[in-house]
Amino acid sequence: MEKLNTILFYNLDRAIRNYRNFAQRELKSHGFDITIDQWLVLKGITENPNMPQNELGKIVFKDNASVTRIIELLVKANYLSRSPHPMDRRKSKLKVTSKGIETLEQVQKIVEHNREIALQSIPKEALSQMNNHLITIAENCDIVKKT
Repeated sequence: MEKLNTILFYNLDRAIRNYRNFAQRELKSHGFDITIDQWLVLKGITENPNMPQNELGKIVFKDNASVTRIIELLVKANYLSRSPHPMDRRKSKLKVTSKGIETLEQVQKIVEHNREIALQSIPKEALSQMNNHLITIAENCDIVKKT
């Protein structure tokens, strides 16, 4: 029987979890009160300002209820503002506030530094290949899901 530490997906999940914990500690140690998930949602809204919430959830790998909770926290913390949607009263228009933009800019430097630490001693060619392989794995699983 194979051992856990020889299974690719086990090691991938372990690496992701360790990285997220490390990244969260780094944010906290630099005085930020934002979580990695909140940062992802804030960045997703910045990059896709008119994207429906369910689509936003897909790009940040969160279900609709989680995205709703995160958005509510971001509004309360003044990272986002919410106003009624001009065409559909069931929706809200979200806008990243100046505090949110400033925080994204400051956190970006920490994120880049975190990546440097996590990826140190891995050659660029290996990183490029790994990225391509991960994309292929995701696409393989999407194909299976659609059939």
